Amino acid sequence: MGTTTAKEKIETIEDSGFPIGFKFRQGTARPDILGAGPARDVYVTEARALSGYQKEGIVHEGETGSAWRMATDEGLHLGGADIAPFPLGFFNAGLHADLIGRILQIAKARDIQIDDLKLDLKNGYYVIGSFVRGDAKGHVEPSRILAEISSPAPADAISKLVHDAIKASPAMATMQTPVSSTFAIYVNGRRRVVTSLPNSDTPDVPDPYKTYSAVPTPLAGSDELSDIIWKTGEANEGEIQPAINGTDDKVKRIVRTIAGNSELLDPAGVVETDAVLGLPGMSNFKFKTDERVDGDQAPSGLALIAAGIAFCYLTQVERYTIHQKFNIRGARLVQYTPFTLSGHPADGSWTGDIEPVDTHLFLSGEEDDETHEKLMKIAATVCYLHATLADSVIADVKIDLNGTPI
Repeated sequence: MGTTTAKEKIETIEDSGFPIGFKFRQGTARPDILGAGPARDVYVTEARALSGYQKEGIVHEGETGSAWRMATDEGLHLGGADIAPFPLGFFNAGLHADLIGRILQIAKARDIQIDDLKLDLKNGYYVIGSFVRGDAKGHVEPSRILAEISSPAPADAISKLVHDAIKASPAMATMQTPVSSTFAIYVNGRRRVVTSLPNSDTPDVPDPYKTYSAVPTPLAGSDELSDIIWKTGEANEGEIQPAINGTDDKVKRIVRTIAGNSELLDPAGVVETDAVLGLPGMSNFKFKTDERVDGDQAPSGLALIAAGIAFCYLTQVERYTIHQKFNIRGARLVQYTPFTLSGHPADGSWTGDIEPVDTHLFLSGEEDDETHEKLMKIAATVCYLHATLADSVIADVKIDLNGTPI
């Protein structure tokens, strides 16, 4: 785990000099959830706030999979440093990767030849209310998906393939299957009873500050892909405008659109996704993912989904702390994200799902217990991805086969 002591922990992404994403610990086998049969795996994310809006997390891919360190930041519009991808970019890239992985697995099971595959996938979110007043609430809109496929297979087979893959994707289930997330809160080292959100019945979990006595460092000798997560240097046209936080009654709806485009780097299941926030001046970031059961050279799409949920929630914790001037610091969390598969890819019964996400939030500060829980609740209410978990929206899907819409 490196030689840096706890007292010397980095406070910015740049301090470490490490890549934005890297393998931290080698697993013994890729999780069953990436395979073609029934499965259940719990992805565990340990994340902590750094300086500003930066955060780092370790995502464990089930009990047997590898652990990946990832870092996130917000754009300049929110007061971030724009060093690493924004949380919603992780989530968008995770949807791309997992869906492509399911398309490839079903195609293999049905002996359908796929010569090329690209996705254009947009996510829409909005907030109604004022973040500063504390009445803001996050909402999600249906994904808009365009699948561009080259294949000699007939149109009806390709159409069924794509729609069955959406049903089979646990990542897509985060948007289609409503779940009631659970929460636990630890204030100054002691767990408190949660009264305003569904209370977690999971026993106490270790504080990430105690788990990691040293800064997570890249695994020596790893054969991971280069540039697993990287900033491309490209950006949307226009000048960056500061985000509106709803400081008056005139602000009713703040909309965010995430645009992602992905392609296969390896036809067996290595995917690269370019994701950007649809605002002027926003930077593009790319993510490489590995959906191969015999791969493990990059995180799976489900790892990005788990990281995105954790990072988005911590961003809201930070924003509300800043705007309310709470004397609260050191936010970190442990999050359990259970994904399941049932049925089989060949016959159309394959179904991906997600179970309630369980978040354990750790905070330190001089505020009373009620204020700490208030912070926890408003962050959960305004968090776009917790809103996504709680809602049920069906994707708008279009398919181009060999350049022709079907």
